[in-house]
Amino acid sequence: MADNPRRDTFADIAQAKYLLLTTFTKDGRPKPTAVWGVPQGDKLLIITDDGSWKTKRINNTPRVTIQKCGVLGRPKGEPVEAVARNLPKSEARRVFNLVTRRYWWHSWWWIPQALVRGGIDKVHSAIEVEAAPVPAGNP
Repeated sequence: MADNPRRDTFADIAQAKYLLLTTFTKDGRPKPTAVWGVPQGDKLLIITDDGSWKTKRINNTPRVTIQKCGVLGRPKGEPVEAVARNLPKSEARRVFNLVTRRYWWHSWWWIPQALVRGGIDKVHSAIEVEAAPVPAGNP
């Protein structure tokens, strides 16, 4: 076995079933959260509760990391630097539908809980994550 196995890339992690998104507070403290995501081209789309702390932290500090994790959020592998942004409210339904298609076996509770809480468009926000730009001079 090699001493330095190949590190996961952003694309590798975006394909994983369970993801750990780490956002950062204004003073730099990491706040990891297990999320569901859907790869779309070179980006990762995530659905979350509207007004969640992660959306507030992304508004303040777009730097995030993503890494593979288990179903309960236990990290697997190393994190990869990324940049996130909150998408316009008009994108929430599209991302919700993509996430529901990917995680269809959870739809028996996923859809009703959104409806009971006020509707998909009211209670959800969409986040777009992409790989952090590589600094000039670094391969």
